[in-house]
Amino acid sequence: MSDPSPLELLPAIDSPADLKRLSVEELLRLCDEIRHYIIDVIGEVGGHFASSLGAVELTVALHYLYDTPRDRIVWDVGHQAYVHKILTGRRDQLRTIRRFEGISGFLRREESEYDTFGAGHASTAISAALGMAIARDRKGESYEVVAVVGDGGITGGLAYEGLNNAGASGTDITIILNDNRMSISPNVGAISRYLAEIITDPLLNRIRGDVWKALGKAPFHARLQAIARRVDDSLRKLLVPGMFFEDLGFRYVGPIDGHNLVDVLTILRKAKELKKPLLIHLITRKGCGHPRAEEDPVTWHGVKPAPKKSSESATQIAPVATAKPAPAYTDVFGQTMLQLAGQDPRVIAITAAMATGTGLVGFAEKFPDRFFDVGIAEGHAVTFAGGLATEGFRPVCAIYSTFLQRAFDHLVHDVAIQRLPVIFCVDRGGLAGEDGPTHHGNLDLAYLSCVPEMVVTAPKDGNELRNLLFTALAYDKGPFAIRYPKDSCWRYDPDDGYTLLPIGQWERLHAGDDLCILAVGAMVKSALEVAERLDKDGVAAEVINARYVKPLDEPMLEKIARRHRTIVTIEEANRRGGFGQAVAQNMMTRRAPVTVHAIGVEDCFVPHGARPILLDWAGLSAPRLEKRIRGFLDQSPTSDRAEPAFENRMVEVGSPRRSTPLVGERKSIS
Repeated sequence: MSDPSPLELLPAIDSPADLKRLSVEELLRLCDEIRHYIIDVIGEVGGHFASSLGAVELTVALHYLYDTPRDRIVWDVGHQAYVHKILTGRRDQLRTIRRFEGISGFLRREESEYDTFGAGHASTAISAALGMAIARDRKGESYEVVAVVGDGGITGGLAYEGLNNAGASGTDITIILNDNRMSISPNVGAISRYLAEIITDPLLNRIRGDVWKALGKAPFHARLQAIARRVDDSLRKLLVPGMFFEDLGFRYVGPIDGHNLVDVLTILRKAKELKKPLLIHLITRKGCGHPRAEEDPVTWHGVKPAPKKSSESATQIAPVATAKPAPAYTDVFGQTMLQLAGQDPRVIAITAAMATGTGLVGFAEKFPDRFFDVGIAEGHAVTFAGGLATEGFRPVCAIYSTFLQRAFDHLVHDVAIQRLPVIFCVDRGGLAGEDGPTHHGNLDLAYLSCVPEMVVTAPKDGNELRNLLFTALAYDKGPFAIRYPKDSCWRYDPDDGYTLLPIGQWERLHAGDDLCILAVGAMVKSALEVAERLDKDGVAAEVINARYVKPLDEPMLEKIARRHRTIVTIEEANRRGGFGQAVAQNMMTRRAPVTVHAIGVEDCFVPHGARPILLDWAGLSAPRLEKRIRGFLDQSPTSDRAEPAFENRMVEVGSPRRSTPLVGERKSIS
């Protein structure tokens, strides 16, 4: 890659229309400039890194040849779409990416007319693109529809449901398989091996092309080519490496060097002429243009902001894997799995293409025969775990909260109904930070708690995470969920022994007679901080660690109902259908004379931003919690020490009602 400094072409590109004025030679220079721009900007502010570097030529070619946004380009996930954002009027906003009130790290329809379909999860592009293509046909319109999916995304079951229908439809749709042999971690499974075989034997596809050209030059070429068409199926079985896709109804083209801009432009021009399902297989390098990212694309999938805002060289960018001052819940989970698996040979670890993100890399290295990465297939992961559980193993599914949503039916049908002891370690519970609404785990307490026979827990710190996992392995009556945030642990002692925590039993952490605070998971620490501040003003708050969200601690609730008239519940999750409502319903059933104030995330999709900012935005930071709880006390009938008003009611108090801010809107944090 050359070193254009300063940037010459990129500053003048404010929309895809500006691309169309450039020559091919200028497009090549522009690709270099885009790479340097991404390395400089993302190296400074942080974000997804290696994927977009691998998609530069492809993105430039798409916006150069297609009439976007009239022509629809549907991106899978969004990791690879930073170049798309740069070319569609968001170049200067790239410095705000993933920051609160900045542009999203994923695709978002509200952000730009060029983002035709919002995506933060994998394997959605083909199905969405097919929907657009069928809608186009029904309306009698003529725009192009292109789905760009990575080889990681195409391992997901939804991608094959889309392929199955798109190929059978016969409609004009182009699928670009951006094959860098990676998702976040290395791809696994038969599909990945199949694509690797295509890559390693491109000679077959060239043979087919050479045969066709030779027939065209021979005497009676028209008749010979007609005969060739009639035996095309046999020819393809012999010569075409992408026969799998051809059998699904697609014309397969590839593999093509995805970094050869001239070849990519040539293929895409021909693709626009073929009005039938087409799959173009591009081979790219994740991290292309940044040597360290090319060598280690797992670590460099995303980068943290550089420690200094001065001009840093590309090699000084800090990868996401940089150690934190305090261990993260994810790391504690991984270390605990190693310890417990060493004691219990029944323990099996399962993840869905997120070995690094869920902390299981060490487990995979030490216990390779007991580690299964099933690829981007969360539903399969859950049912696979159910099968293992029927045979006496203790499978532990480590899956992000929002990814587990995709496997809800499997969780119910294949595990819970059969009371199988599968353990779900639900990472990224609550506000997941810069990844935004597609990754915030705000729905899990509600969707897990509504499943019969399900135990749902949330540890207050690293030590409790260890003990809950130890307890889950000893529990054999049904599924057991442990939900924890994307954050550092409050307390953690890796050398401490393990303790069984009785099912449904809470923990009293702070004494008080004026009100009771029931806190869930990471909110326990904030609740204790609030209680200490209230103590200074003579207000005594009892703080309960409600580590079991389900089942509730009935004996303790009975004591609380007799001792208090004001109860506050705090959960880092949507309060509708959550823990607070369960407590309020319990009190109503008891006909207890109490008021329950449920604090949680409001009924909205939370924007992206740093976790501390979002906690404050949602009213869940310690200062905001203190202010709100003091407000509840002012409203309480016992605030003047008068006799309590014997009533049973629930006051739901979430975060102040707000809609998710669009790009450019300014919302104050009060």
